[in-house]
Amino acid sequence: MIGASMLLWTIVVYIAMRKLYARFYFPLLVPIATSTVVIIITLSLFHLSYEQYMLGGKWLVHLLGPAVVALALPLYQHRHTLKQFLWPLLCSTFFGTIIGMGSGLLLARLFHLPEQVVRSIIPKSVTSPVAMDIAALIGGIPTLAAVYVMVAGIFGAMFGPTIFQRLRLTTALGVGSGLGAASHGIGTAKALEMGKKEAAISSVAMTLSAIFASLLCPLLLLL
Repeated sequence: MIGASMLLWTIVVYIAMRKLYARFYFPLLVPIATSTVVIIITLSLFHLSYEQYMLGGKWLVHLLGPAVVALALPLYQHRHTLKQFLWPLLCSTFFGTIIGMGSGLLLARLFHLPEQVVRSIIPKSVTSPVAMDIAALIGGIPTLAAVYVMVAGIFGAMFGPTIFQRLRLTTALGVGSGLGAASHGIGTAKALEMGKKEAAISSVAMTLSAIFASLLCPLLLLL
């Protein structure tokens, strides 16, 4: 019973937050961020544990796979565009991945964080399953890595469009590769709001950044 309640509550909250975002369209009201806050407050008020929440939440987790597979549609629709921009996309994602990992490493070192925390921050800009595997491989904490991934994704979705606007970056290639490389799936969802071409490029950038991060992360720790 509690599992069904948590599942239904999550869906209702997300729909409500989407309507709120559509009404005001303010960066801080990105649905995934506001939904997370509302659910955390609800769990705290009713003294519900994470385990109790996941009795229903786990069913939504199972939908992550189909959601990623569904990105194949914009990929197929814009396959000619992707072929046209293959090399710029490869280069931008490669350097974006390095900057994403390097910035996390430098900030963690700057604040003298524990080594395990440092190794958990590094893969923050790639999708959660890959980030957790990388964190485990390099001696980090997989669950902590997932938290940093979520934070990176939410911040990218919140402030990415504003940053692009300030930089006068309006091309589908620039917006899509930036969101995909820096903010993985959450950024790709944001890119889908901007257009199918942006979403297609973002989903490719997200995949490429996961591959690049898997190869480069162990090397980065040697620096």
